[in-house]
Amino acid sequence: MREWMVGIFPNLNKENVRNALPAVVKAAEHAKIKVAFPLEIAEEFGVPGYDQEDPASLSRLDFAMTLGGDGTILRAARYVTPLQVPLIGVNMGKVGFLTEACFPDLEKVLKKLADGAYTIEKRSMLQLSIWEAGKIIKKGHALNDMVLESADRSRLTRLRMRIAGQPSANFPSDGIIIASATGSTAYSLSAGGPVVHPSLSVMLITPICPHALHARPLVIPMKDTIEIEPYPPFEEILVSADGMTIASLEKTQKVIVERCPFDAKFARLSPLRYYETWQDRLLRNEGQTIV
Repeated sequence: MREWMVGIFPNLNKENVRNALPAVVKAAEHAKIKVAFPLEIAEEFGVPGYDQEDPASLSRLDFAMTLGGDGTILRAARYVTPLQVPLIGVNMGKVGFLTEACFPDLEKVLKKLADGAYTIEKRSMLQLSIWEAGKIIKKGHALNDMVLESADRSRLTRLRMRIAGQPSANFPSDGIIIASATGSTAYSLSAGGPVVHPSLSVMLITPICPHALHARPLVIPMKDTIEIEPYPPFEEILVSADGMTIASLEKTQKVIVERCPFDAKFARLSPLRYYETWQDRLLRNEGQTIV
């Protein structure tokens, strides 16, 4: 029987994650499954290594397992989703909307993966391209959201937006969040956007502190393309994908956001109980629980 290779994507900034790595190696041995660690620490633990910047290295992985919170999943997703490597998150953070299990269940998780006792859930992603003079000069993809915001928080951005070729919005604000259904519980939610079931193929457009009473969040089909460009007076606008700044938008450029040509894949070990868990996880983030 073929032995699976699970790439471990740990948040090495967390002490509890670093301390847990020897237990990961031991759990993999018990589950009779191979694990690979980032190259910089693989030799220390006597396991194969992978280079996250090298697609050929990542393509050897059957799964990408994250140790941390949702931010760790988003970072891993940048590298493995284009290769269609399924993600599975082990929560060692706080909220863990995207995670599948907690660390005490790690060995059980690895055994289920080895036995094929999982299903694959697909999540729609966003693709952003920056255009200038009719050419694409930058591309990026995101699982949660794309954000255009002022580089100077004391200055407003002025962005003109078209949806499916139709003029839609034109107001000053601190910026605009374009979120997927998965990202509806992230930055968009904090800015007043709605919570959307992750199975829906939609994009959320959420203005950040708009200086206009009519500006409200908008949910649109993911098949519709969003086009955004700055208008005067111009300020420096930063463009980010899942919290990572990828460009500074020039006044001669425009941004197009559309459905990504590939989906994110998640390995699920049990049926999703979204309606039961989403509120509990939000309250947990606030230090509360459902009574």
